[in-house]
Amino acid sequence: MLTGRESLVRLIGRRRRSPLPAALALAVSPSRPRPLQVEEAGDTEREAAAGGSSSGGGDGEGAGAEWVACPVCGESIRGTDYSVNTHLDICLTRGTKRKLTQSTLLDFSFSKKATPDPALNNLNNSDKTEYVEPTDGNVSSDRDLFMLRSDMVNSKENASSPGCLHRSPDISETCDTCLPLDTFLPYMENTANNGVVEKCLPHMPPTEATSCTIDAHSVADPSTTVAVDTVIVGRRFHGNIELQESASITLLRDPQNPKDPDAIKAMNVIRCLDTYLETYLKFWPLYWTDILLNGCVVGVPEQQLDHVPIQLTCQKSTDKNETYDNLKHLQFLWENFIGAVGNGNFQRPSNMRYQTNFSLMITEVMANHSHLFTDKEKSFLDSFQLLSDDGQRLFVRIYTRKGPWFQMSSISYREISDLGQAAMELKCYIDMISCMDDLSNYDIKEVIDVLSVPEIKEIIKELQKNNTSCVRRHELLSTLLSVYDSGTCTILPKRILKWIGTCIRTSNVADELLWRVQRLFFLNGDQDLSSFLLVDLGLVRFPVYACTISHRVFQERNDLLHYEEAIQVAQVMDQSLDNNNMEMVTRCIELSENRLSTAPKEDATLPEPPPSFFSRFSASWVYPKILTLGVSVYERDRRYTDAIRILKRLLSTVSSDRKRGYWTLRLSVDLEHMNQPNESLSIAEAGVIDPWIRAGSKIALQRRVLRLSKPPRRWKVPSYANAVKRHIKEVNIDGRPLNCETGAKNIFYGYDGELCGVEQLALQYYADEGGGWQGTHSEGGIWMTIFGLLMWDVIFSDVPDVFQTKFQTTPLDLETDDFYRLRKDLVESQLKKIQDGMAEEMLISSWELHQGTSCRGVNWDRNSLADLRAAVVCIGGHRLSPLLRHLALDYRSWSSGMPDLLLWRFLDERGGGEAKLVEVKGPRDQLSEQQRAWIFVLMDFGFDVEVCKVSPVSKKR
Repeated sequence: MLTGRESLVRLIGRRRRSPLPAALALAVSPSRPRPLQVEEAGDTEREAAAGGSSSGGGDGEGAGAEWVACPVCGESIRGTDYSVNTHLDICLTRGTKRKLTQSTLLDFSFSKKATPDPALNNLNNSDKTEYVEPTDGNVSSDRDLFMLRSDMVNSKENASSPGCLHRSPDISETCDTCLPLDTFLPYMENTANNGVVEKCLPHMPPTEATSCTIDAHSVADPSTTVAVDTVIVGRRFHGNIELQESASITLLRDPQNPKDPDAIKAMNVIRCLDTYLETYLKFWPLYWTDILLNGCVVGVPEQQLDHVPIQLTCQKSTDKNETYDNLKHLQFLWENFIGAVGNGNFQRPSNMRYQTNFSLMITEVMANHSHLFTDKEKSFLDSFQLLSDDGQRLFVRIYTRKGPWFQMSSISYREISDLGQAAMELKCYIDMISCMDDLSNYDIKEVIDVLSVPEIKEIIKELQKNNTSCVRRHELLSTLLSVYDSGTCTILPKRILKWIGTCIRTSNVADELLWRVQRLFFLNGDQDLSSFLLVDLGLVRFPVYACTISHRVFQERNDLLHYEEAIQVAQVMDQSLDNNNMEMVTRCIELSENRLSTAPKEDATLPEPPPSFFSRFSASWVYPKILTLGVSVYERDRRYTDAIRILKRLLSTVSSDRKRGYWTLRLSVDLEHMNQPNESLSIAEAGVIDPWIRAGSKIALQRRVLRLSKPPRRWKVPSYANAVKRHIKEVNIDGRPLNCETGAKNIFYGYDGELCGVEQLALQYYADEGGGWQGTHSEGGIWMTIFGLLMWDVIFSDVPDVFQTKFQTTPLDLETDDFYRLRKDLVESQLKKIQDGMAEEMLISSWELHQGTSCRGVNWDRNSLADLRAAVVCIGGHRLSPLLRHLALDYRSWSSGMPDLLLWRFLDERGGGEAKLVEVKGPRDQLSEQQRAWIFVLMDFGFDVEVCKVSPVSKKR
């Protein structure tokens, strides 16, 4: 990938569908204006019912034929023999047509956290289940498919506010997952309003109550057993089996489940949960042995899809082989579970949480950033709250789906009672296509994308095009587009309109405004509305921090508009690279260069200038990213003159950016390509003394100066020559390669005879012949985890403006020099404790308090607490302390390039140990400059560092 492409993609995030503004001098042809008014209600209803077709004239076999409803999927099809037979053949083969009923990313909601008690966080997890289609060979003839669904709310205050995922996207046709309100919610305090501390998550309004409750008093021995009344939803019966009252249910673990080792299955009426088992029994996998759950059906519903009431008996494990510490921990978990059961109750599924979440996002943005919107835009967003529930739900559903167009005949949601009326209500929020529209007003590629393969084939057949041997969707679409673009078939637009029926999508106005709302809500392009989903599923838990806001991210509306314009240019650049449109790429680069040159300078005379780390939310921060990618494009095409021009512009315009090292290095290299060694050397020498050039870039420039500055060009040897030329210890080992192909990953036979990579081979060598070392291959991962755990209180300390949203896993200034400067006393206090030998105790405490909480760099799954403790003890506080200070001073420059292996071994029973860091290199691999820089730093801190080179065994041997 081109250098800078990945970071640009992250910056863009969700691409905007709306056309670029005319102010951008780009050769982009915006789509023609689309009508914002929907058709008359009668036309809409007729189109939805009849598939948008009439019995009007036309050529071909289907001319004048009636439209009938498919008995399998309900879709409207032409009443000719060919059409009906073709559709039924395909429909019966693939099963019932999937309706547009999958849940959006906003099916969930936040509410106030019931308690910040960390002891309960591991218990208050949500129930996430999904329905899986039964397949022959996987389900026996005497079993039914069930899905367990349960909600638990741990406080009476929130007992009437259930959360639910009604339909899980791309999983199944029937999926209900309901979640407690207090599951892993981001808990923050807002001290922006005159020092008044408030929780940033407002209390959600109560929803409809339920009759499903927990009965914790119906068990014989509550110390070991508890009974739970709940329901099963989303089931599908086997063809010859009927549900019977009092049918027994036994739930077992299913560790062989390919999607989730913590899945469970219910025997007798079998149900495999192929998703995460993070229910109110979150801790069960820790001690689940054989049978833990038994239950029975307590009622048979009248309708097949209604909920089935059941009662489960939950049995505590009593394994006598457990150690005392494990049993004590399990007893603690069980007692907390009993308390949660006694205080909670189950709720009926709710399908409207996404509606509440969407409204919450708009409300918070308008409360905190209203100065960035015009009165007309405010009125537009406020009017959303005035829509009926059906209108709001329909809009949110289509906005959060990929689309952009959706056939009204394929939209079906239980919570929307009147789909036609809801569509009519959304006049200003959606575009609508009906049989009376002109297709030339729309992007034909987007419109026909709603058609299925048999529908496209039928259209082509109606046009008397016999060359329909292609069966792939993209081939059929190309054929249809070529006929449309040729203009030779005048009836084709009408045929397409009849087949697609009435279609809707979000309007450009709504799409643009809501893109802005989402951007302001999350303040980045990495996150989107799926963050709601991740929190409610319990997959992400955000840390506890104070949200103290003293400055606005965007001072004025123009600041936001310039930032948005820059992101739009970046999007065009990215799309043009996808389409290999180099002319457009060049236009984007030229425009960015012009915008960067004319960007207004920051006013240093302001009484309270905004924090320097807010610069990431400015156009002058985006355009350099576009130009950095542009340099890579020009260098790839050997356009070194253009690359040199851009690099000089970047270095002269952007004075404080960590990319200055990359720009300086590339400028020096490109000048050498242009046979200008003297200027290349001068640029490298200037870069060595640039305070913003650090880590690997500085080492690379120093080595470049030493190479270019030989007499007679330079007579004086630089002072850093000896430091850069320091000897690095090397170890050579032989390996039996499976392949040694250039450009391919090297595979070797390990000491155990199994295939492995060079890093695993090196681990085996050090464990066996190398001296009994233990360790892990994690590169910088284990170091970032140790940094995050030991510096947790520093990272999430109360510093103004570094936490602006509910969904941050790191402060905004972590990758800037402000991080250490604003927390110097706190950082040094933590480092003093580590220096004094308290690192292991701090590590254990941080792990137990924050386990599972998201934090930049911390990976809870990759390294166990035992490995982290061993590593910290063997490293020693006198070496660990300066290393962590190094990261705190410049996290961005040093968060990558660490040696591949961290090894440790204990020397005696008293706990003394030693550590070693190893960079592993296979055949033909060389140290990068960043890796070399890290090795030098680690050597300065007193670490034992070496390079392990793996060489293939000679054929003669």
